[in-house]
Amino acid sequence: MSRLLCVPLLIVLLQIDAPGLTLESSQNTATGAGETLSESYRGSQRDNVDYQKVPPIKVFDNLFYVGPGFVSVWLIPTSDGHILVDSAQEPYVDHVIDNVTKAGFNPRDIKFILITHGHLDHFGGATRIQALSGARVAMLEEDWQLVEAGNTNPNRPPGPVLKRDLMITEGERILLGKTGLTVYKMPGHTPGSASFQFTVYDGNRPHNAFIFGGPGQRNGVEGGTQFLSSIERLQRQFSDVDVPVHVHSWLATYPYPGGGIFERAQALARRKAGDPHPFVDNAAWRQWLATAHAGTLKYIEDAKAGRK
Repeated sequence: MSRLLCVPLLIVLLQIDAPGLTLESSQNTATGAGETLSESYRGSQRDNVDYQKVPPIKVFDNLFYVGPGFVSVWLIPTSDGHILVDSAQEPYVDHVIDNVTKAGFNPRDIKFILITHGHLDHFGGATRIQALSGARVAMLEEDWQLVEAGNTNPNRPPGPVLKRDLMITEGERILLGKTGLTVYKMPGHTPGSASFQFTVYDGNRPHNAFIFGGPGQRNGVEGGTQFLSSIERLQRQFSDVDVPVHVHSWLATYPYPGGGIFERAQALARRKAGDPHPFVDNAAWRQWLATAHAGTLKYIEDAKAGRK
């Protein structure tokens, strides 16, 4: 290891390309009116713990979805241990750990827990997973400060406190086995939202994957302006990304064109030899960036006028 630097009423089982793994989904029987499946996990079924406990999904040879339905947890296995991106929060931490095992990996072999940003739904499970595995928990400095400020808030939810561990920086490479992830600071959702670029494999075919760590602006003019700069940087430097990897199943601020994680997972389950991979979609990435850019300009305008 090295470092540079409620249950659905109608169940359809979708076999994912991994032994023994299935994706359970309802055919709009447990979703709200007009909701997609991905949207339901952040909408009408957000507080339905049983509904949220989706099985692991093999998306690429070296990328697995192991989170609950509403918030992503991504497992990147390597020959020298594994990388987890985000950790969900209670009451779903046992579910994440179980999903790593169901995917065929030992959760004790997790070496890094990379946190995209300092909101509880993304880092809340890190303390328990770190205690199990000994993994290093990594975040950008600004969001370590955000987490630490939350730790002293008397209204914080009960549970273990995440203590400062590994600080990562812009341009740093996290290396484990033959896998490398490059860190990028993309503020706007939080001051220290982190994004990660790496390669995923569909058989022998490599793809350029990118986890955008904070896909929605917050905090008025300042946060909106930061987010706009991040979107413009993505348009300049990362327009060639062909596998956008999302931190939520459905992006509430600017919904993702072509479906969220679970619509694409359903398409992946139906994929036949020679079919395109449904998570490889550069056109949708570019379209989403354009939509987010226009929406953020409007958000900043409204914030300046006192409408935000």
